[in-house]
Amino acid sequence: MAVPAKSLRVSDIHDTASLFERYSTEEIRQVERRVRSEIEHKKEELRQMVGERYRDLIEAADTIADMRLCADKVVSSVQEMFEYCTRIKPSATGRAAAPSARRNQVQQQSQEKFYSMAVQIKLLLTMPEKIWSALESSHYLYATQMYLLCCHIHSLLQLDSSRSHYSPVLARFPILVRQVTAGHFRSSILHESKTLLKGRAVSDQAIAEALCSIILLEDSSPRQALADFLLARKSAIQQLLNQPQHGAGIKAQVCSLVELLATTMYQAQAVFYTPSHGKAPDSTLTCGLLFTTLESITNESAAEKGITVLKEEVKSESWFKYLPPSIVNFQPSLRTLAHPITHDYLRDTLQQWINMCKDDIKMGIGNLLIYVKSMKGLAAIRDAVWELLTSESIYQNWKTVCCRLLEKPFSFWEDFLQQLFLDRLQALTKEGVESISSSSKQLLISALQELQTKNTRAATIKPVEFEYNVAAYLWSESNNDLLPDTAWVSVNNRSHFVKSGLSMKAQALTLCVQSFCSALDSKLKVKLDDLIMYLPPADTAVKDNVNSYSSSQLQNSAFDRYADNAKVEAMLQTQCLSCVHYILNCVRAELKMAEGRLQNCTYSPTDCNLNAVLFMARLCQSIGELCPHLKQCILGKSSGNDLVCELRPVKRLGKEKLQEVKPAQAKWQEIKDQLLQQSTRAYGIWNTAISKALVSHFTKTLHSRSTGAILSTATSWDEIEIQEETEAGNSVTSKIRLPVQPSWNVQSLLFHLCQEINRVGGHALPKVTLQELLKACLNEVLSGYETLCSMTPDKADSAFPLTQNRALQLLFDLRYLVSILTVRIDEVKSSRNQQEPRVQSVVDTLESYIDPFDLDVFTPHLNNNLSKLSQRTSVLFGLLTGTEKNYTNRSTIFNSQEPHNILPLASSQIRFGLLPLSMARSRKPKSTTRASEVKKQFQLKHWPVTAATF
Repeated sequence: MAVPAKSLRVSDIHDTASLFERYSTEEIRQVERRVRSEIEHKKEELRQMVGERYRDLIEAADTIADMRLCADKVVSSVQEMFEYCTRIKPSATGRAAAPSARRNQVQQQSQEKFYSMAVQIKLLLTMPEKIWSALESSHYLYATQMYLLCCHIHSLLQLDSSRSHYSPVLARFPILVRQVTAGHFRSSILHESKTLLKGRAVSDQAIAEALCSIILLEDSSPRQALADFLLARKSAIQQLLNQPQHGAGIKAQVCSLVELLATTMYQAQAVFYTPSHGKAPDSTLTCGLLFTTLESITNESAAEKGITVLKEEVKSESWFKYLPPSIVNFQPSLRTLAHPITHDYLRDTLQQWINMCKDDIKMGIGNLLIYVKSMKGLAAIRDAVWELLTSESIYQNWKTVCCRLLEKPFSFWEDFLQQLFLDRLQALTKEGVESISSSSKQLLISALQELQTKNTRAATIKPVEFEYNVAAYLWSESNNDLLPDTAWVSVNNRSHFVKSGLSMKAQALTLCVQSFCSALDSKLKVKLDDLIMYLPPADTAVKDNVNSYSSSQLQNSAFDRYADNAKVEAMLQTQCLSCVHYILNCVRAELKMAEGRLQNCTYSPTDCNLNAVLFMARLCQSIGELCPHLKQCILGKSSGNDLVCELRPVKRLGKEKLQEVKPAQAKWQEIKDQLLQQSTRAYGIWNTAISKALVSHFTKTLHSRSTGAILSTATSWDEIEIQEETEAGNSVTSKIRLPVQPSWNVQSLLFHLCQEINRVGGHALPKVTLQELLKACLNEVLSGYETLCSMTPDKADSAFPLTQNRALQLLFDLRYLVSILTVRIDEVKSSRNQQEPRVQSVVDTLESYIDPFDLDVFTPHLNNNLSKLSQRTSVLFGLLTGTEKNYTNRSTIFNSQEPHNILPLASSQIRFGLLPLSMARSRKPKSTTRASEVKKQFQLKHWPVTAATF
């Protein structure tokens, strides 16, 4: 919104063109008048300000002119006084008494003074060349002495010219003044000396001479020299840290920094440290160089022959004899005495300097280590630092130097670098494992997307096809089913990292599961191989865990470079545990979504969601075995030794003791339990979907009330002759018909259930999963029978009553289903009181539709038929019955100690050999009383089987 013209300020006007766009002509004229008024006001203020300042300037100029006139008058008065004094003639009597010899003597003295002045001028002219030559050859102390001598000669010439009858020398020779001032000798010497203090490859004597030059030129004290030395070294440290070097140059940069720190400590001891009074100095270590050097150049006793260079030139040049003694015997002097630095002050100053440098070093090296992208690179830098600090030149007298300067031990690695390396290790480990976690999540999501894609083209891909049908994968052949060295390498001698294709098929581990685990394991192997480079070599791994280095070896090294092994392995262990938890969280989320999608869906054997659930179940079940490097990352480098330390009973002195389980082993077991828990959960989702889908079709047929549907499920019955005794004692033969086969819907249910279990690799399913599946199916079946019993009306009122024959068939079907689907528990009692209440309730309901007298007659034969049927179908439905449901009693005719379990064959037709069957345990024979008839299916007797039975 435009500002009103009256409120518009002059400072707000930036573009005059915009004014014509926003305001009218009259408003623009008002703005113009206001602007012109403001201009006139500013002009008036400027004129007033210039007028006032001009008066002040005129007054200052007048004052300066008055001062100049006054000064000229003073100078002229002094000159007149000097001229008047020189014109005064001696008295006539004095002139007559002066002998001619005195005149000659005065003339000779005047000539010698002239020669002395000429020689000083000549020497002063040659001084710059000598000073520059000394600077170029890094003889800064000699250059300082020459410069001080030059200043001394300059002061002498200036003093002599004031009282000689010659013209002022410096006024006649302006070049003499420029020889001292224009050359900038002092600043050049100071700059070069302070630059020398920053170098790490400089001798102790050179450092002492440079500090002496600074003290002489700046008139400072030894304490100030110590501060200058430490500040120079701090500047050198910062310069090293700020060098733009990356990659391989970082190792050299860190080593240079450590070398500079060590050299600083040694040179501080050699230059500034002085032994206590009454204590003999150590001949192995030089000390007090600063004070001995200062004493050698400032001591008056050493000034008898003057500076060495001048003494040599005196011998070679004849005109040097005219130099006055004050120049020949010139010796630099200190304004204050150079007192030795006390030990407490030296200790406190060095400690303060170390603390001041620590923050810079930590920040600088921390920034440098960011460019190190592998633990191998960190290990190379650490080993280089260790070799440098363990070298004889540094480590030999290191403890003595630290004791003298700091009065305590000092380690660069522990105080400066160790934590930085650990932090970088943790960052590298975290970055690497997080990358593995994210890539594993992407791999998991992509695998699930392939499995969940309802596309016929996806099913043609072999790995995806095998996920839909594991049985096809088991019976397929591939080149890697057998390893190339299978013929000559036994299983015991084979590495656990190598798996054959047959072993994978034996565990029903599909190609997608193998691919995921292989990708995860290969990434963990790269990470583990990188970590091993930071740990001790493999041959000393066990020794390092129990303080491998002896005390003598530790004394000969600057620090224990493998002291952080436990921390490094703990970092990797923690990050790997986080990685597994991250994958588990992804699996949980995917299982939750899949469970939600499967709740209201109709089951199909090729259901994409269900196959994805099975993939995650197999994945969680196999990660622990197919990722051996994950186990090694969690257990540590010595996991091969930890494997021996698993929890197992040890008998000792008649008592059983359990070996201790290491914390890493406990964490690994916890991870395995969590993976197994998720696998069980995934299998549980599959169990629920399978049981509901298969039993729903069964219950639909069971509840059908049409005659055709009932007849379509009926099977043939067996005719049995029985003999009964009449009241007269005569024997009467009669025939009864009883079911010998379950209904077709029961057989279809069990067959499809076996088919589904076989499709997902039933031989490798966990026992708990199979038991839960059978339990879920049995619950659904019982629910169907309970519904049927509740739907069946009384016989008298029903148009379609439940007949005795159908009740017999239903009772036979129910008992057979219970015998197949019941999870067998050890030492199950066959009493009626211990039976499943729901089963007993349905059985009682069905028995109520059978005549009690007929039921008593039918029950033994019905149970016998049930026993025969169970034996005939024990192999056909072997996936459901399992190893603990082989209904053959152990024969007592074998005298061998080894028990043999075989399926007994009919003696009339022996067409097959003995079929060996595995048996988990032997069973005791059960009683055949009436109370145990309902549970008779759990203990079936021998039944002669012929080829037609199969």
